[in-house]
Formats: sequence, structure tokens, C-alpha cells
Amino acid sequence: MIVLKAARELDYMRDAGRIVAETLREMEKAVEPGVTTADLDRKAEDYIRAKGAKPAFKGYQGFPATICASINEQVVHGIPGLRHLQTGDIISIDVGASVNDYHGDAAITLPVGEIDEELQRLLDVTRRSLEIGIEQAKVGNRLFDISHAIQNYVEGNGFSVVRQFVGHGIGKKMHEEPQVPNFGPAGRGPRLQAGMTLAIEPMVNAGTWEVETKEDQWTVVTKDRKPSAHFEHTIALTDDGPEILTRLHGK
Repeated sequence: MIVLKAARELDYMRDAGRIVAETLREMEKAVEPGVTTADLDRKAEDYIRAKGAKPAFKGYQGFPATICASINEQVVHGIPGLRHLQTGDIISIDVGASVNDYHGDAAITLPVGEIDEELQRLLDVTRRSLEIGIEQAKVGNRLFDISHAIQNYVEGNGFSVVRQFVGHGIGKKMHEEPQVPNFGPAGRGPRLQAGMTLAIEPMVNAGTWEVETKEDQWTVVTKDRKPSAHFEHTIALTDDGPEILTRLHGK
């Protein structure tokens, strides 16, 4: 069942979303060659708790950390640890936080120092595909209008969209109905309504769309070990268009 949010619920989600966005801003400042993903995780957890929110991922279905930190060929759900970032890497950081049990969820992929031109293009295309998907999140459209817009843009730029993992509804639960694929035909799926809240998150691979899960049962990697990028926002559908809950004002 798709849960439509009341005004007070949206206020809680705005608060959670703002803290997620601020945490990602802190991650942008902290990412540099030599830092470990465990360092980033500690910074994120400290920031979220200092703001009076709860890290939404820590303990969720057994996940052991505050952020997902996925490097290069890692797509999503990378577990922070002692690995040091190196110049030329890319790192996808996914952050969730809850305020009064309502959630925000967002992700960015960041360069570590200088990266090559094709890697930068992967990041640019993935970020833009998220924006294009959000543009379709209008009351009266169909859910798969979002999906199709993302797929069409990504594949038109020579990259591929992951099929096994998708976006989702979000609210009092981290994952709610509906699932939000990054692929599919336009004009299908539920009709979009005001009060729906969605986490839209294109995961885009440089090579094949196929992925597999590593032995830790969390870290997802591209099957061909080519790099992957991930951008995500939590949005609310309103009669005036989509409201991005995990974007800082002015950004």
C-alpha cells in the first residue's frame, strides 16, 4: 500500500532530509586521498546524532554502519572499514537519518582528487539522470515515467542502469511501497499523487548492468568490475511539483 503523507509527517521528513543533506555536505568536505571509509562513517554518525537525529542505516536489517561507502566498482551497500581512499577513486556515499521516526535518504558519488574524464562523465550523467527522473515526478504522471526518463538518458549516453536494485517509497519506514525502478516503459505503474514520498536513486554502471553481491552479503559490485555511480534524493510530490527534501537551500 502506498502511504500518502500528511503535512506534519512531511515536516518531520523535511527535518530528516535536511540533516541528511548536511551530512553529505560534511562528507564532501572530508573525502580526500588517505582518509578511510571508517573515518567518514564516524564523522557522519557524530554529525547526525549531534543534530538530534538517528542514523537510519545502522542496525537496519543488520547493517553495521551509518553510511554505505562504495568505491569504484562497488555499486551500493559498501561497509565502511580501514580502506584508504586513493587519488583517482570515486566513492558513493549513501546516508539515511530519521527524525521522530520519519526518514530521509540520499546519496552522492564523489571524486577523490583528480579523476579521469570518462569517470567524471559517469558521475555527471548519473547526477543528471536523477534530475531528469525528478522532473517526471508530477501529480498525474505514472510512476514509470520517472523510470523511463532515467533509463533513456543513461543509455543514450552509453552507460547502463542497474536492474537488481531500485528506488523506493519512504516515510515512517525506510523502505515503503512503491518500488521505483530506474528502467521501464513510460505510462505504466501507479498514478502519482500529492503526498507520495519517494527515494529516487539511479545506480549507473560504466559497463554491464549486471551486478553481484560479495561474500560479506552486503557489498554489491559490478559483474565486469567496471565503475559505478549512485545519486539519490528523497522527494515529496505536491500539486506544485516535486519538492526535494534532501537538498540544501541554495544548492
